[in-house]
Amino acid sequence: MNDKPVKTKVIFKDIPSAAWEHPADRAALQALKKIPGLDTLIQTLMGKTTEQSLRFSTLASAVRVNERQFTHLHKLYVECCEILDVQQRPELFVSQSPILNAGAVGVDNPFITLNSSIISTMSDEEIKAIIGHELGHIISGHVLYKTLLVLLVNFSTMLSSIPLSAVAVKAIIAALMEWDRKSELSADRAGLLVVQNPEVSINLLMKFAGGNHLDQMNLGEFIKQAEEYENANSVGDTMHKFMNTVWKTHPFPVSRLNELLKWVQKGEYDALLRGDYAHASSEEWKDAAGKAAEGYKEDIKKVTDPIVGQAQETFGKAKDFLGDFLKK
Repeated sequence: MNDKPVKTKVIFKDIPSAAWEHPADRAALQALKKIPGLDTLIQTLMGKTTEQSLRFSTLASAVRVNERQFTHLHKLYVECCEILDVQQRPELFVSQSPILNAGAVGVDNPFITLNSSIISTMSDEEIKAIIGHELGHIISGHVLYKTLLVLLVNFSTMLSSIPLSAVAVKAIIAALMEWDRKSELSADRAGLLVVQNPEVSINLLMKFAGGNHLDQMNLGEFIKQAEEYENANSVGDTMHKFMNTVWKTHPFPVSRLNELLKWVQKGEYDALLRGDYAHASSEEWKDAAGKAAEGYKEDIKKVTDPIVGQAQETFGKAKDFLGDFLKK
């Protein structure tokens, strides 16, 4: 597959994050903010001390990217920031890990970490798509809630200091993860805006699914997989989909591919390349979340309603919590 970069890329001057955000992400984040107890969690776990602790941990265990360390990666990073018009570049680190993953955390001064396997597995353009993805999270303001989720999932000893019941905390984690999966759909769009070549983004998702073996994979067959998964809508299929994803932070690669292809096919991606977007100072995008909320509610209802009677003990509390913000 061709992975040649576009010769002259569009620079998205003063582009608002709403221009690329997935409607389900915006609606889910709006709903998330209404959850009782979320403010308590944020006040208890977040703040400058926590952010500094995360940064120091990364500073001590990873390699900071700049003009003298990972110099080629640094050049790619600067290009990504220029394309998305990022004026103050977050710190970028490379961390030793065989897992294909990257992340952005922080509150006031977020930073990005790329696992070393990304560098050894992905092409330059694929790496730029990943960097654009993480920048998208930061620009969209996702990192506060992503950092909260990281703390809740990875630092269980901190939970004893939270003045909430275990059931309430688990329900908040479930709701955070539901939003987190939706946020990935927005970030995938930001990654595509950076590389400006849908084939690169598709190749990237194929590698996340099957590893660094593109010569053994077929784009048409992979898209067929994505279509088969999306079209499986019986009650049993829906239940299995929900149970397979409820505790995951990322949608499956085929789901991400479906959503990205829809965005391209609808013409919204091409419109942004033509400069057809309101600038960040505009009021045009501010009511977008409200318009998207109903569609998101219906998506969640289709998933949760057939399941609640069959698996109440397993995830009933999380469903009830999600059900609360369906009514708002």
